Amino acid sequence: MTITVDRAGLWDAEALADVAAVTFPLACPPHASKEDIEAFIDDVLSAERFSEYLTDPARTVLKATSNGEIVGYVMLVDGAPEDDAVQSAVSLHPATEISKLYVLPGSHGTGVSAALMDAAVEHARSSNCAGVWLGVNQENERAQRFYIKNGFERVGTKTFKVGAQTHRDFVMQRSL
Repeated sequence: MTITVDRAGLWDAEALADVAAVTFPLACPPHASKEDIEAFIDDVLSAERFSEYLTDPARTVLKATSNGEIVGYVMLVDGAPEDDAVQSAVSLHPATEISKLYVLPGSHGTGVSAALMDAAVEHARSSNCAGVWLGVNQENERAQRFYIKNGFERVGTKTFKVGAQTHRDFVMQRSL
């Protein structure tokens, strides 16, 4: 599988939303309701929202493609975290947030996630950041293993709203 990672453009908004609709539920804990997950996708991961993200100067969206199809993406956010719990946990400044990193199930284990992570780290380095940080659901052990394998460590916790439900996330950071 040949993987290319490039910056996404407005023309990718619909395809990114399609990937997000498939991949976001995979990161949710088993007790998350279908209705709350669908509400989150409609509110946060729609094509309209991706159009906003793609034109936000504080955000960078990178897409991974294989055979011309988007198979994953990472969304990076530059700037200080707004969440108080994250501000307390993250000790590397400045740092880039890895807001979202999702890969279609058929591309798991093929190097797509690693390619996106490498591109995210390179973005942060080129922005002269001291590190990168992210939030990951406390029950998403697969993602946690991937992040630990990529040099992240747990530094705190935060909450994350999905629809009407509040979930607990670990805050993880990696020094660059």
